[in-house]
Amino acid sequence: MSVHEIEAEALLLSSQERAHLAEVLIASLDEDLALEQAWAAEAERRYEEIRSGRVQTIAAEQVMAELDELLH
Repeated sequence: MSVHEIEAEALLLSSQERAHLAEVLIASLDEDLALEQAWAAEAERRYEEIRSGRVQTIAAEQVMAELDELLH
């Protein structure tokens, strides 16, 4: 179903049903925004830990080699 078809169907709903649908759709956008903000905060926290020296990074090649060793 295309967005235009969904829109046409939604307009056939009663005003109360449309209001409920609008609330649900808006709430889903808020959840996406909250998730994006949480991941941005996590990325910032991890960056700060690396920058400050509290954690050490490991090269991807080393991680893959160790993983390969564990699996074989």
